[in-house]
Amino acid sequence: MKILVVGAGAVGGYFGARLVQAGRDVDFLVRPARAELLRDRGLVLRGVDGGVEEVPVSAVTADGLGAGYDLVVLAVKSYGFEAALKDVAPAVGPDTVVLPFLNGMRHIDALVERFGADRVYGGVAMVMTRLEADGAIVEVGRMGRLIYGPLSDSPVAAPADVHAALDAGSYSATLTRAPLQELWDKWVFLATLGACTCLMRAPIGAVNSAPGGQEFTSGMFAEAIAVATAAGYPPGRDARDRADAIIADTTATTTTSMYWDLTQGNPVEADQIVGDLVARGRELGVPTPLFSLAYTALSAYAAGRA
Repeated sequence: MKILVVGAGAVGGYFGARLVQAGRDVDFLVRPARAELLRDRGLVLRGVDGGVEEVPVSAVTADGLGAGYDLVVLAVKSYGFEAALKDVAPAVGPDTVVLPFLNGMRHIDALVERFGADRVYGGVAMVMTRLEADGAIVEVGRMGRLIYGPLSDSPVAAPADVHAALDAGSYSATLTRAPLQELWDKWVFLATLGACTCLMRAPIGAVNSAPGGQEFTSGMFAEAIAVATAAGYPPGRDARDRADAIIADTTATTTTSMYWDLTQGNPVEADQIVGDLVARGRELGVPTPLFSLAYTALSAYAAGRA
């Protein structure tokens, strides 16, 4: 399969580089400045152990993008989704699979409306990486996992073919029959952890150790579960237990990329991760007072940046 990875940041750059190393035919769709850097230096990966890898890659820009791709992997921040969707349109043909690795659920609705369910897969990426100011991708923890599957019973490309293309051997790659459940499970966890740490401006262990902290985090988690359940995707016991083990921890320094962006003064995925959960709760008749408070705080932060 010929693969187009849209974005070469902490997620797209990491997994895309691993695909290149595994011999896959990969182009990266990036902005002109990033394309120039990639052409000069390739993708630079800095491992947890301090090792550095320089991976030569092929970079393209929107003005030179054409057809011929079998798989388009969307790996941009959620607030860059609309621009990416416009840029990538020329690359999506009648037999092209579009596989997003974005947070939340709003992007799935937009992709299905734009391309049809038979061309869209659902996907979840789990990785502990960060894009540095010099363009390097830095591992801050050992984790690399992709989960994906078709939304339609009759996808334009066979799931086995997509899996063969993405299973690079250097990270966990799992083909699922329930991609929407996987997306909701991640959203419930990520929204809870992100909203708690961003609102309190502290890692989850510090939040839980503060007076009233555990009541606050468990209340936030319960709101997210209630929205997912009302939407028809209640987290299973294993998913809830895995999430709760982190959300209820009193010693962990765990945060999220949204927390990192907030503390660095960067744009945050407030609308997509927190705001959309509040909106869906309202539509479903599920109260979300804690998430609403977090969304107000994040929106005020975004307004202050502007």
